[in-house]
Parts: sequence; C-alpha cells; structure tokens
Amino acid sequence: MKLMVYDVGGTEIKYALMDEQFNIYDKGYVPTPKDSFEEFAAVISEKYLAHKDEAEGIAMSLPGFIDVENGVVRGGGALLYNIGQPVGKMLEERCGCKVVLENDGKAAAAAEFYSGVLKGCQNAAVFVMGTAVGGGLIINGQPVRGRHFTAGEFSFINTDSELFNEPMHYMGTQCSTQGLLIMYMIESGSKEMIDGREFFARLENDEVAQKVLDKFAENVAKQCYNLYWLLDLEKIAIGGGISRQPILIEKIKEKYAQINKESPLTKYLPTSYLEIVACEHGNDANMIGAFMNYLKQ
Repeated sequence: MKLMVYDVGGTEIKYALMDEQFNIYDKGYVPTPKDSFEEFAAVISEKYLAHKDEAEGIAMSLPGFIDVENGVVRGGGALLYNIGQPVGKMLEERCGCKVVLENDGKAAAAAEFYSGVLKGCQNAAVFVMGTAVGGGLIINGQPVRGRHFTAGEFSFINTDSELFNEPMHYMGTQCSTQGLLIMYMIESGSKEMIDGREFFARLENDEVAQKVLDKFAENVAKQCYNLYWLLDLEKIAIGGGISRQPILIEKIKEKYAQINKESPLTKYLPTSYLEIVACEHGNDANMIGAFMNYLKQ
C-alpha cells in the first residue's frame, strides 16, 4: 500500500509518496499557504492528484490540537484558518480519498517510539523545532494525547523571561527555529530574517550567530531539564529540520550538563540522567508517524 503523506508546517509543506516500509518514491516541499483553507486544500489536492493512481489515501501531520477520530483541528497551531474546521472531511471531499490527520509532534513521537531512537523507552518525549515547538509524549510506554488533545504542546509553556531585551515569553518563540532566527535578526541588526540553512552556513565565521546559538541551546536545555523532572524522562529526541545540524545537538547536551552541574539540587537529589538525541528519522519523522496513524485508523 502507498499513501500520499504530508508534513504541514507553518513555513512549508513537505510531501512524499510512501509505502508501508516507509520507502519514498517522490518527495518535495512547497511554501505553506498563509491566507485561506482554500489555498491550503489546493496545494494538498494538486500533489495528491499527481499520484492518485498509486496512492490509496492521504496521511497528514499538521500543527494544532488534532481530534484524530473526527479529523478536526480543535485549536492551536500556526495555521489559523484550520482552527475549528473538519479538515479531514473537507480534504476527503476535495480529493476523493480517505484522509487521516495527526498532530505533528505526536506523529514524530510515534515514529521514534515504534521504530526509532525512543524504542524501548517507558517515558520519553520528542521536541520538534519549526515555526513553533511541536511536542509528543510517551508515558508508561503509551503515546499521550490528553482530554483536549493538548498533551505535549510545549509551545504554550510560559517561560516568563526575555531574550536580548525582547519579550519572548513562550517556548514556542524561545525554542523554535523561527525563534532562533528572530534572535539572530535582532542581534545582527538586520531587517530581514534568513532561513535556518543560511544561519548554520554563517555559523563558523559569524560571532553573532555563535552567540545566538549558544543562548538558544541554553534555553532548550533548560526546558529539557524541566521536562525531565516533571515527567521522569529517559530520552528527549530533537526533531525538525535544524536537528540535522550536529552542532545544535552537541550544544544542547553541553548546556544541559552545565545546568545539572550548577544546580544546587544535585546536593540532595540524583543527577538527572536524561539522554538528548536527534530523531533517527530526521525530517521524515512526522511523515512516518502520520503513515502509522493512518494504518491504525
């Protein structure tokens, strides 16, 4: 069986024709429409119709509080035009095939738990950096959704702090790829925001970029520390496009070790033995998890 699989983010939509062994036969990405569901649906249907003779249906991960059984985006997420909409049913009518939705962070967590770096864990999390921060939790060996489908929505955690004299009070702004790039724009005095690929290309020779990455890694490490003590996690897998940058993972691990060392609590409590790793499935984790969710539904 093959499906058209989509990983919808606030910046771009990744798509692929994929089979049950997660082999990919076509892959690409397009900018995410910003203005209306009609534009969004047009992009999805265009890519599906190009493969409709091969694909039995559509599996999709996307931001927001996703009611998986009913295919409804109940709230949250970067795409405001989807909120409160039966996106699954509307796309089914548009494309003429079965459509199954899944939250992006939960899709990544499922992929890593069943066939990636979180396999065998009892308590673990995925921390996906994109336009905001997607999250997925595995507690007692089971994926957690929550009554209102909000479990693992790290973006909404209030950090009550500022960065470089700018109010950025939520994990979704402090610990996302977009947050990293905004921080760099502020510190460099630029009027235009570069993308993640360009940021890491500049890193070797740009002291401002180095300073920003250092602070960003510290922010992420602090939240990993908080999540460890809150949920007794064994591992946190970092996902999103920038997770492919080895220096990012190493910086986060370095900052986490420093936080542990400096914490006065280590006099009374054991060191938090949290393993921080990159998602094994990398940028494909959301699509693989969406495919797995389609099979379950």
